[in-house]
Amino acid sequence: MSVMALDLGEKRTGVAVSDPALRIAHPLRVVPTHEILSKAPSFRRLLADYSVERLIVGLPLSLDGSEHTQARRIQSQARQLEQLYGLPVELADERLSSVEARSVLRQMGYNERDMRGRTDKIAAGILLQTWLDGMSSLQRETV
Repeated sequence: MSVMALDLGEKRTGVAVSDPALRIAHPLRVVPTHEILSKAPSFRRLLADYSVERLIVGLPLSLDGSEHTQARRIQSQARQLEQLYGLPVELADERLSSVEARSVLRQMGYNERDMRGRTDKIAAGILLQTWLDGMSSLQRETV
């Protein structure tokens, strides 16, 4: 079993997947958003290849935690994904994940041009790792 995170953009979506033990997030790739929302065979194959049992979708909130138009679009798309793929979909706060992703890429020596196409998948990885870490904390608290 693994969990997949999606950093849904209007045109591109960053994709990350967890290891089967649900401990480590791996940034995977960037996929055209329309492929995900149209149940394209290429995305269905990704879900099958990684035995995905849950989708985590980044919810863009304002810095003060309030929702705006983009958050409502993502919530609607998350419901659509649940229906399309028959998987549980959970929304997770993605505030500053793209900023952190760009910082990571800068530290790795990427310039602005080279960051294109990488930022979204790194942001999805950060989103998923944060979710996984939160799940680990909850499990430790219940023991």
